[in-house]
Amino acid sequence: MRLIIAEKPSLARAIADALPSGSKRQDGAMICGDTTVTWCLGHLLEQAPPEAYDPADKQWRLDRLPIVPQQWKLMPRAKARGQLAVIRKLIKQATSVIHAGDPDREGQLLVQEVIEYMKYRGPVQRLLISDLNKPAVSRALAKLRSNMEFQPLFEAAQARSRADWLYGINLTRAWTLTGRQAGHDGVLSVGRVQTPVLGLIVRRDNAIRDFKPHPFYPLWVDLQVVQGQLRAWWAPKEHQPLDDQGRLIDRTPADALAARLPGAQGTLTTLDQQEKRQAPPLPYSLSALQVDAARRHGLSAQMVLDICQRLYEQHKLITYPRSDCRYLPEEHLQLAQRNLSSACQNDDTLRHWLNGADFTLRSKAWNDKQVGAHHALAPTGKPADFSQLSATEGHVFRLIVRNVMAQFYRPLRTFEVKAEFTLLDEAFRARGQSILDHGWKPLFTTRDDTPPLPPLTQGETCQALGAGVEEKETRPPEPFTDASLIKAMMNIGRYVDDPDVRRTLRDTDGLGTEATRAGIIETLVQRGYLVRKQKALRATKLGCALIAALPSAVSTPERTALWEQRLRAISEQQDDPGAFQQALLDDLRGLLTHSDAGKLRQSLQTAQGEDAAPTKRGSSTRKRYAKRKSTGARKTPS
Repeated sequence: MRLIIAEKPSLARAIADALPSGSKRQDGAMICGDTTVTWCLGHLLEQAPPEAYDPADKQWRLDRLPIVPQQWKLMPRAKARGQLAVIRKLIKQATSVIHAGDPDREGQLLVQEVIEYMKYRGPVQRLLISDLNKPAVSRALAKLRSNMEFQPLFEAAQARSRADWLYGINLTRAWTLTGRQAGHDGVLSVGRVQTPVLGLIVRRDNAIRDFKPHPFYPLWVDLQVVQGQLRAWWAPKEHQPLDDQGRLIDRTPADALAARLPGAQGTLTTLDQQEKRQAPPLPYSLSALQVDAARRHGLSAQMVLDICQRLYEQHKLITYPRSDCRYLPEEHLQLAQRNLSSACQNDDTLRHWLNGADFTLRSKAWNDKQVGAHHALAPTGKPADFSQLSATEGHVFRLIVRNVMAQFYRPLRTFEVKAEFTLLDEAFRARGQSILDHGWKPLFTTRDDTPPLPPLTQGETCQALGAGVEEKETRPPEPFTDASLIKAMMNIGRYVDDPDVRRTLRDTDGLGTEATRAGIIETLVQRGYLVRKQKALRATKLGCALIAALPSAVSTPERTALWEQRLRAISEQQDDPGAFQQALLDDLRGLLTHSDAGKLRQSLQTAQGEDAAPTKRGSSTRKRYAKRKSTGARKTPS
């Protein structure tokens, strides 16, 4: 019997459908002739807790840190025992095994660790599927490779998993025990991903709290030009009193110039006019969808993920949602008209969008080279019964359909003008935009961002009709919301100064993954580090105190970039997992020396921030921690 182990049930179904003989369902598997297809449910195994290595580590003690396993152990996740039992039974009967995890680092780990946990010693082949369409799966089944080719990828993923355990377990215990000495009775969880995310919010909140507004004084002038009128704005020279954004912070020169301007003659000295074409926004990845759904419908990242899972699993209306890709396989193009027509038939808004689509067009979204482990979110083509969907499910489904539909709309064409006038030896700038072809834009918004300017000619004369000085005040940065925080986690390199680190972060998935970002935010809320105030995510006093007490290296994203560099090198056989772990342990021992009860006590006493939300009955940190003080093990904080 040939056994195929898929990463998830949906992939297993797609594989079974593509096998030549029909499938027969049994508990936890599908029988397809001499091939049996079974599946994992995400990670079935997790790193064992410290006390699995040494019972003395059941009690949390500073003098036991760092805890470093000599022989690593995995254990079944609580809800995975049933499926593991199915796989164990099947793998004993198998003459060969096929690893059908996602074609990425985590997918390699997820299935291979199960195969190794079962102590299977027979041949293992690798099945690489990034598209669940039947023809694509059939082609992949005909191109099996040896799983040994992917051993470096597995070792990199395993190194990441063990490093997160070492980092989270040891730093969480260190700061929790130091917290007890400082008078805080609760777990202070520290993780490689969650703590830099908290650090982002704490630093943003501090910037808002410490912000000192100052006035600035923009000067406008209304100009008569040959074919109309326009408003231009003064661009002060560098010798004027300016802030770091080039804004005038002393009103005196603006008032003096405004008094001289009426009636002054001038010239259009610089004219930049160009037509621009903007392709439609790409179909969604999960994170991009979470950003838009938060902005448009006020949904939290976790709500969007939960809705997508229901649309995928329960309603079967969309493709696999936990994707970091915004491109679609090229062979999906020929099915797009049929799928979209079917998906849109029961909704007036969707039918209206469908009527405007031109299916002879092809956008850059259809690109096999850009499709990795998964492709972008798309409708499956099943007609949506909106009476069976909640309002929020309907909103999210329309967004997903819209972004795929937009690929069959013409580009947005605009005519953009930038003009600089010279009057009284001073520069005044104006810009405008005319829409030549709305293209895809009506699917997203009907608002025109920049009004057009009248027709202009380089060198033409102008006359000032009137001028004025406005008094404005600088504004603090906006607090993070679900939308802006997800976007920051996707583009975390923007928050890093070092150009090499920024480049590495730009080339990776940022902080967290598509599947974990929403959960990280909710974890920080549940642990009392963040609260939601309307749409804003604000740090609590506890969250602020923890970031203040930790070494800055723990609460900034650089470590993720440095780890990623080494993990990529391991996957390319240019680095050694043992050397990576040893470097981490050296780093960890240094960080543990910064665990200071006096510093933490001071931070807890002086921390600014929001009051934590009331904890639900029966789940207080105090009660959970009281159990752990002598017995508790922690799962690895992410």
